[in-house]
Amino acid sequence: MNAVPWQLLAVIVAGWMSRHQQQVIDYLREENRVLLEKIGRKRVRLNDDQRRRLAAMGKTLGRRRLAEVCSIVTPDTILRWHRQLIAKKYDSSGRRRPGRPRIMDRIRGLILRMARENERWGYNRIQGALANIGHQVSRSAIRRTLKEHGIEPSPERGKRTSWKKFLKAHWGTIAAADFLTVEVWTFRGLTRFYVFFVIDLATRRVQIAGISATPNGNWSEQMARNLADPFDGYLRIHQYLITDRDPLYTQAFRNIFRSSGVTVVRLPPRSPDLNAYAERFVRSIKSECLSRMIFFGERHLRTTIGEYMEHYHLERNHQGLKNRLVAPAHVAGQLSGTVDRRERLGGMLNYYYRRAA
Repeated sequence: MNAVPWQLLAVIVAGWMSRHQQQVIDYLREENRVLLEKIGRKRVRLNDDQRRRLAAMGKTLGRRRLAEVCSIVTPDTILRWHRQLIAKKYDSSGRRRPGRPRIMDRIRGLILRMARENERWGYNRIQGALANIGHQVSRSAIRRTLKEHGIEPSPERGKRTSWKKFLKAHWGTIAAADFLTVEVWTFRGLTRFYVFFVIDLATRRVQIAGISATPNGNWSEQMARNLADPFDGYLRIHQYLITDRDPLYTQAFRNIFRSSGVTVVRLPPRSPDLNAYAERFVRSIKSECLSRMIFFGERHLRTTIGEYMEHYHLERNHQGLKNRLVAPAHVAGQLSGTVDRRERLGGMLNYYYRRAA
């Protein structure tokens, strides 16, 4: 008997709350109508976040209730947005980028590497090489990648052989020749001496071919005969000799080498960078030795150069040889034994090694 009044009270409260919510809804709908009247016939444009929010809430109401309360868009539009919201969750659109997807940086690097290392490879050949290592890349993608990096098609690349490629292809058979000059005090006063040398590019070994204060064509031709001697000539196993266009390299000088099977490759005028190995030796011997001394007489000069060449071949580490010695006289990496120093030219040149136990 006592439960009836409480049930009645609950019904009354629920009815009041429902009526209050309806009043709130009616107000919001009227407010929307007023806003639409202010906007006029202009279409209300919503961003993706606003559509997502309306779609998520509209789905719970259903089409009938949406028809009662929707005033900005139709119920069908709200439900279509909801379907698109579900589909977008599984279509990976969040990871998409505008336009065609670019090939991976790693594959792009392989395309550029293959094109640079093989001048005669066309798009199809590069495509096949990539397939060999598991990458399927279209011909157009290869063409586009090369074009973006300024690399010409294979017919144009194949017409030219770079100097670097030439050196690598003939490595071990190429030597370079050059002159360096030293000022020496003699009884005639300050005299300029010319030092003619040849360097093997692969091993960095250097042969001092001659030293003269009055070099001429006959002298350089005799140096050529010595170097090209088939029994003990320094260039007897070489095929190419790189020289600049110094007048001392006469036609007879070149003919002597040609008759012994050595081709003299003359560099373009004013191009010291193309004879970089010889130029680097000139810099080394001058900065480490010759420029730090005053020479009195030819004999003094020859003795000094001889000492430096011993140091150069036996005791000097060369960056071009991965910081190794040309011809080491001691075992490298030895950890036992006393550390000694070998001095040359009064301590100007030093070499540290471990004395054998």
